[in-house]
Amino acid sequence: MTGCKVWLKFENLQMTGSFKERGACNKLLSLSEEERARGIVCASAGNHAQGVAFHAARLDIDATIVMPEGTPVVKVQSTREFLGNHGRVILSGANFDEACERASAICAAENRIFVHAFDDDLVIAGQGTIGLELLEQNPYLEAVVVAVGGGGLIGGVAVAIKETNPRIKVYGVETEVLPSMSRAIEANAPVTVPAARTIAEGIGVRAVSARTLELVNRYVDGVVTVDEEEIARAILLLLEREKTVAEGAGAAPLAALVGGHLPSLAGKKVGLIVCGGNIDVNVISRIIERGLVRSGRIVRLEVRISDAAGSLARLTTLLGSVHASIIEIHHDRTFSDAALNETMVDVVLETRGFDHVEEIVKTLSNAGYSAQSHGPQAPTRTSVAPRKLAP
Repeated sequence: MTGCKVWLKFENLQMTGSFKERGACNKLLSLSEEERARGIVCASAGNHAQGVAFHAARLDIDATIVMPEGTPVVKVQSTREFLGNHGRVILSGANFDEACERASAICAAENRIFVHAFDDDLVIAGQGTIGLELLEQNPYLEAVVVAVGGGGLIGGVAVAIKETNPRIKVYGVETEVLPSMSRAIEANAPVTVPAARTIAEGIGVRAVSARTLELVNRYVDGVVTVDEEEIARAILLLLEREKTVAEGAGAAPLAALVGGHLPSLAGKKVGLIVCGGNIDVNVISRIIERGLVRSGRIVRLEVRISDAAGSLARLTTLLGSVHASIIEIHHDRTFSDAALNETMVDVVLETRGFDHVEEIVKTLSNAGYSAQSHGPQAPTRTSVAPRKLAP
């Protein structure tokens, strides 16, 4: 499917469901007794919050955690459960940046220690332990693909890998709607991109830091973007093939590989970091349904049939003969533009893919039915070269 040999690093199996607790743990362990007594504050779209909450409670440190109002419910609930009676969770702001502003104000007002999600050397170093483990677990890797939000994960991993074996390529993957690292690379300085919603909220950061940009420019070989549909398909693929749950950010590296955005990795031994699995079950449900539609596994057909007894039975029998499973069917003789002696049937089918859909439509056509498929056609794969890094 990808044209290369793939190994998955399952950071979605951490206690808090993502890699973020590595950096949080490293930062909190570095605090002095006086700093621990002052308490900490952080802002996060979910995963960093859970990592901070888990280790703050374990180390008996009071924590205030600010999360955007649109954070998935599962992440908010988990953060509160991990934190217990060791602090509070505040929902504030429409995105990470606004939540970060609120956290900064609390930090100044209450004299707390700020634990940044990515703009902190100790946090970055904690994330970099993934790179050390990759080298230990599979020293033959030729490339590693990493999701990019604020840049802390890829910065830490790239430092660990490149300072040990500079021949290993490191590529980053962003969501197309929030390409903050790509824009920063182009401008050679942090750039704030317009706010946008994404199913990969874990990497939905509007601006990277100068610290992480410097690391990416020095150690990373390229950064590509993937769209929302590619991420959804990758989530579904991980569910089906690996039986593992990945959130949007965790599926982004696979999306880039399957989507043909890294053609230079053909035939290579590639490590993908599945960096998180904290995804709302309602989102999973929608992604599964939309993913099945986008991959041609579910299709809606509009079929014109005779308005005579037995016509609908003959249609369903024909669909059964080509092994199309009917999910739902709607028989409309009143609100359609069909003739008086005809009726329109909307039927939703479960199929094996685009080739099967084509076979179904052809079979209906050969039987004299007028059938129209509603939904995407088979996609045409295009190769996109990685973005060039600034000198």
